[in-house]
Amino acid sequence: MFSKEESIKIRKEFWTSFGKSFPRKWVLYNTQIKGFSFKFVADQKKAMVCLDIESNDPGKNELLFEQILDVKNLLIEDYLPEVIFDNNYILDNGKSIHRIYVIHEEKFNIHNKNTWRTAYEFFNKNMDQFETFYEDFEDFIKQVIY
Repeated sequence: MFSKEESIKIRKEFWTSFGKSFPRKWVLYNTQIKGFSFKFVADQKKAMVCLDIESNDPGKNELLFEQILDVKNLLIEDYLPEVIFDNNYILDNGKSIHRIYVIHEEKFNIHNKNTWRTAYEFFNKNMDQFETFYEDFEDFIKQVIY
C-alpha cells in the first residue's frame, strides 16, 4: 500500500517516463471542439486510450457521438479493431459521458513499474491510431456542429 504522497510521486514518474519514452505532441484536448478530447487513462487496475465527448451541451454531445457512430465500421476496420463505444460511460466522479475507448488487455497497475513498458507501447500505438482516424475524419466530425 502506498501513501497518497507516494502514489502521486509514482504517477508523476509514470507520465514523465512515458513522455520521455515516446516524445511527441499529442492532439488530446486540441481538437478545436469543446468537450471533445482524447485521453490517456492509467490507474491501479487499467490503462485505456479514450475519446471523450463531454461538453455542457447534451445535444451537441449526442450529435458528435452519432457522427462517430456513422463511421464506426471504418474506425473498427481500419484503425482500432478492439474499440468500445459507450453512450453512457460513468466516470469515477459519477458524471455520465460518451466514451469511445480501447482498453489495455494486459495486467496493469500504475504502481507496478514492471507493467509500464507494455502500457506505454499500448498508449503510443492506439493513440496514434485514434489521432490518424481523427485527422482523416475531422471535417466529417465537425460538420455536424459547425
